[in-house]
Amino acid sequence: MKIAMDARGINWYKGTGIGTYTDKILRYMIQNNKDNFYQIYWSGENYQDFEDVNTKIVIASKKHHRFFEQQYFPSNLKKENVDIYHIPQNGIGISESIPCKKVVTIHDLIPYILPETVGRGYLSKFLREMPRILELCDGVITVSECSKRDVLKFFPIEEDKVFVTPLAADSKYKPLDKDKCQEILREAYNITKPFVLYIGGFSPRKNVSALMTAFSSIHKNLDEEHDLVIVGANKDDINILKQLSVDLNIESNVIFTGFVQEELLPVFYNSCNVFVYPSIYEGFGLPPLEAMSCGTPVITSDISSIPEVVGDGGILIDPFNMKSIMYSLEALLNDESIRIELSTKALKRASQFSWSKTSEQTIEAYKNILYGK
Repeated sequence: MKIAMDARGINWYKGTGIGTYTDKILRYMIQNNKDNFYQIYWSGENYQDFEDVNTKIVIASKKHHRFFEQQYFPSNLKKENVDIYHIPQNGIGISESIPCKKVVTIHDLIPYILPETVGRGYLSKFLREMPRILELCDGVITVSECSKRDVLKFFPIEEDKVFVTPLAADSKYKPLDKDKCQEILREAYNITKPFVLYIGGFSPRKNVSALMTAFSSIHKNLDEEHDLVIVGANKDDINILKQLSVDLNIESNVIFTGFVQEELLPVFYNSCNVFVYPSIYEGFGLPPLEAMSCGTPVITSDISSIPEVVGDGGILIDPFNMKSIMYSLEALLNDESIRIELSTKALKRASQFSWSKTSEQTIEAYKNILYGK
């Protein structure tokens, strides 16, 4: 196959789910499927990482992105006789003039499911563009059965045109020496006590306030004093959450780290006693899988796509039920034997996911779209 990919998002959305997804599937497809040829549309630096005998890289200017999307890419796809063109950033940038088969990755439909949790500009663009994107494409890739159901619920698209390719944790998420990791955090962040960890953003749908409220109710019942460490950039509802820590009288036991470099996240996962992720909606839910890949005991939600990812590798709670979060958190923090058992289950479950597998499933989706099942 001659495959083209809009890989501009690797730099444009670096550090986000879309940027990571695009980077990983492209790397593994190039590496593991040498029979295919890859036409890569790029923006920014580091394109050398994707140069290979089976690739051709086309540099596109971000300033003139509309010209490239609507005129240059369609012309180039025709000239290169490309079989299938993949737009991984929710289909944004698709053109009616594309001459070959078109596949888009829809990561989630949060603007349709929980519009109140999305910024106005993104919400307006998503709701305006998505019907057109799904009408133009020949196939849809999504990251969970939950997201597939959402696509089929909101759009009149045939079920056999929607393909599920679950995501994976990066290889850096793995068990590390806990004592060494804790020493790093003592020096860098003055984290000196055992702690409960949250990583994953502060949109209202992440439900971090429920975790903080649950922690405030049980932290004095613990056999050993714990802190709650909340990792993430200072945006969205972070100031509301900081005020909440004061209102709950737990500000001395809550540490807001601010932005943390991705390379340090495995250190946090390996240092904590429990990772809690009480989100009320996820298209996939990567942080619990990252934690499980480190052998970290996980408490997370029993709704949307999360149970697909976690399986029996974590404790599933009702994120709307405060007692469910409280009881699970207290029980796990007070019983090391349960944490050890859950760590073993987490590693076993996490081993079922890999970017190599995701890339293979993506190639299979291309073949189905091109040639039929």
